[in-house]
Amino acid sequence: MDQYAPRTNRFSRRGPRRIPENAAAAAGRPEHHLPNGLFRNPPGSPQRDVDMRTMMRFLGRMARNSRTSVIVPDDHVVPERRAIAGLRVLNGADSLTWLGHASFLIRIAGKTILTDPYLSDYAGPSRLGPKRFVKSGIAVQKLPPVDVLLISHNHYDHLDEVTLRHLPFKDKIQVVTPLRLGEFFLRRGFQRVVELDWEQQFSMDGVTLTALPVVHWSRRKTRDTNRTLWAGFSIRGAGQHLFFGGDSAYGKVFKHIGERFGPFDTALLGIGGYAPEIIMHASHATPEEAVQMGRDIGARRLVGMHWGTVLLTEEPPFEPPLRFLAAGREHGYDDADLWVMKIGETRALLPAASGN
Repeated sequence: MDQYAPRTNRFSRRGPRRIPENAAAAAGRPEHHLPNGLFRNPPGSPQRDVDMRTMMRFLGRMARNSRTSVIVPDDHVVPERRAIAGLRVLNGADSLTWLGHASFLIRIAGKTILTDPYLSDYAGPSRLGPKRFVKSGIAVQKLPPVDVLLISHNHYDHLDEVTLRHLPFKDKIQVVTPLRLGEFFLRRGFQRVVELDWEQQFSMDGVTLTALPVVHWSRRKTRDTNRTLWAGFSIRGAGQHLFFGGDSAYGKVFKHIGERFGPFDTALLGIGGYAPEIIMHASHATPEEAVQMGRDIGARRLVGMHWGTVLLTEEPPFEPPLRFLAAGREHGYDDADLWVMKIGETRALLPAASGN
């Protein structure tokens, strides 16, 4: 466990405060560790600097939007019974199941990995956050046994306490988190917890997980902005190499990832949460930027996530996949390698040599 305890920083409703790129790092620490114990994004990342009036108008619009009903296409969600059957039919073979937003079941090298568990109704504490307009593809109580819980950061739409409360076999699940999130899980009954800094790795039974830098921020309470780290992950097993992007804006760091850790067979990339761009450009990618991320890291196949589940921003909820497909085609990806999945759908992850 990392024992370098941060001091609390002042709460800002605008989100992460702007930190000059030339600010000194903590002595003896990597560049993303600040002297006050907080974390910052990689060099060359976009900066967020929004005035309070713009932010308050946005929050007001989102509050009004939350009271409107979302018209969900008939083919957007697989009925749960079919979703469970579709998962079982592959009999443990390498596969990907989208549960909604950034939550996936990844089966690789005989292990089942659950990413960013947000399977309950609300993205916030005590039913105060935005409510999902579609249910999880499979309810938490009906999931197959989970071997690894993989966490990108602590925002409520990626780390849901209700889901964790109902997840069985906490004593057996291996939790892998960015720095300083381990205690959160230990307090909730999980016993096997590993924290990783960027570019650190953890291996178990043929699967290697490497935490990678991405462009985002963290906050769980009113006074803990950037006290815990955020990350994407390389997931490597026999015949498979996946990138799980968590939450990220586009930045220079993705070319670094491609050069140092690529190429990847499959990249799971956020394509929603980008409007208005004046606010979101430093936290989330547009669909076009997500495709560029995939190109930068050398990904053969791209999977769109972080859309079609809950209203967090102002773009039309079913616009992201249309822009994602158009951008992918423009950059030379075949449709077979641009995955727009249904919630609850399972697809086989074929070895790279076999095509798809």
